Amino acid sequence: MKSGLRQGKLSKWKDDRGFGFIQPSSGEKEVFLHISDLKDSTRRPKVGDQICYYLVVKDGKTKASDAFILGARAKASSEGTQKPSLTGKSKSSVPVVGLCLLLILPLCGSLQILLTTRNPLPLLVYPVISLITFVVYADDKARAKAGRWRTQESILHLCELLGGWPGGLVAQRKLRHKTLKQSYQVVFWIIVTVHQLLWIFWLFSQIQIE
Repeated sequence: MKSGLRQGKLSKWKDDRGFGFIQPSSGEKEVFLHISDLKDSTRRPKVGDQICYYLVVKDGKTKASDAFILGARAKASSEGTQKPSLTGKSKSSVPVVGLCLLLILPLCGSLQILLTTRNPLPLLVYPVISLITFVVYADDKARAKAGRWRTQESILHLCELLGGWPGGLVAQRKLRHKTLKQSYQVVFWIIVTVHQLLWIFWLFSQIQIE
């Protein structure tokens, strides 16, 4: 059940884990705030922000809900345009066309290896590791919502580097996870680029040999 609208100052914020605590203006005990409960914000929260929120009890725990940052809230559109959302929520689904384009080189390279060496391993690596990566993403998302200890970003990036970046991309869009942290996105797209360049090099070398 929701309380009336309240206000407090963000006293703690762990941006890499997507949660923090609000010190209510009334002086009561700090209130837990997760990034997914911060609506219509134009930027990431930071310590010292004034937060308006509703107090709810979920699974026996008190937390903030439908919160927004004073002075950094996107204006609601009366024309039916989509409002910006801090959590990256969008009605658009996974960018299927973009993903298919990115998979052209890995697929061509893997098929070339299969036809020339009878080795199916490269063709199996991407779907298998991608599935594992998606599961790791989903687990990290669940941990974030529950306020539990998060999966290290280095583990997520390792899964992507081993061939799970397609699964990582699907998880980012489908679960709306890790899409707004710029430093994470930079490393992710470097990994994708490295894979693309390696396949270009491989296919070019095979053409030269022939």
